[in-house]
Amino acid sequence: MTGLSRRQRLAAVAVIALAAAAGSACSSSSDKSADGGAYLVWDPYPQFADDSEWVALLKKCGTSAGVTVERTGYDTTDLTNKALLAAQQGNSPDVLIVDNPVISTLAEAGALTTTDDNKLDVSSMEKNLLGAGQSEGKTYGVPIGANTLALYYNKDVLTAAGVDPTAVKDWTSLNEALGKVKAKGKKGITFSAIGTEEGSFQFLPWFWGSGAQLTGLDSPQAVAALTLWTDWLKQGHAPNSVINNTQTTSWQEFASGDYAFAENGTWQLANAEKLGFAYGTIAIPASAGGPAPAPTGGEFVSIPVQKNTGRYDTSQKLVTCLTSADNLLTTDTTLSYVAPVAAVQDRQATADPKLKVWVEAVRAAKGRTGDNLGTKYPKISESLWTAVQAALSGGKSPQEALTAAQAAATNR
Repeated sequence: MTGLSRRQRLAAVAVIALAAAAGSACSSSSDKSADGGAYLVWDPYPQFADDSEWVALLKKCGTSAGVTVERTGYDTTDLTNKALLAAQQGNSPDVLIVDNPVISTLAEAGALTTTDDNKLDVSSMEKNLLGAGQSEGKTYGVPIGANTLALYYNKDVLTAAGVDPTAVKDWTSLNEALGKVKAKGKKGITFSAIGTEEGSFQFLPWFWGSGAQLTGLDSPQAVAALTLWTDWLKQGHAPNSVINNTQTTSWQEFASGDYAFAENGTWQLANAEKLGFAYGTIAIPASAGGPAPAPTGGEFVSIPVQKNTGRYDTSQKLVTCLTSADNLLTTDTTLSYVAPVAAVQDRQATADPKLKVWVEAVRAAKGRTGDNLGTKYPKISESLWTAVQAALSGGKSPQEALTAAQAAATNR
């Protein structure tokens, strides 16, 4: 959108993102108090009530900064729409916490300050996690935590099949394990390949783990990754239901006790403790070995552009408080996230050894909008999940599906 004024860019992005909400406006809770004593915080955690530890932390940080915090929690999609509209109207909150792929959209709209502008210190943050909030060499926020994907496994199924999960290090050893499980009459692996962002999210570890890049969807490495998935269906290692599975329904399949493996995220840890069988986790293996780069989920804490730039100093204090090491440990434990700071990650793994695999997975992970893809990512992702659907359904070969995907991503 070069050549447009900031106001025009905001209006253009808002029109695209808010077509379904054009008649709505930000609620009255977004009005800043006349004396400036109240600072607005918007987050994507509507599940946390006013008496939760999360809201208590927000209020504590407000007290430390000498202000009152007024917090509103929105559904993730609703929050993105409201943030764009508020930026267009010049009525943004003081602190905004958003899903990391949204950062590039808001940044392109001119809605966020950079860390150079607001003086936020991000030097302690892990670079691979920080990358999701960067665009054109600028950083637009601080990661509050991350989740990602790994393989859960059923210990009973693997033991009966004579499989040592720690020996699953690459695609060859994983395929060998699936073969042994099938020979014992059990099911191999379940995952989500639904035609939405969830499907792309779950395919990316295999895609990146092959050595493929999102700028070349039809590379030989990408074809190998999609062939891996299609072969699993043909060989009966994965069920046809994966085509429509969300991450929730694939978890339900795993919870039945019939599957050896399930690809899923840190957010299932609480549910894993309720399983009727012993479980464990291993990193998703790359084709040639080692942990595959999995996509990062999680949010960034950012400071939106304000007409009154004098508010930035206090906003910076609020963000610094929320992302300090001690508070990160509390917050990320509450959210089932892995911290974005190595020292805090180590504390998490020490406190709960089950998190060790997840810490390793997060350290190998990468942002979906990384590699300077920014707002190009959603178009690429849609092309990718469309290809996965076409190949798994048998409509096209992996090569045909990905060739069409690359053409679609280029032309969108």
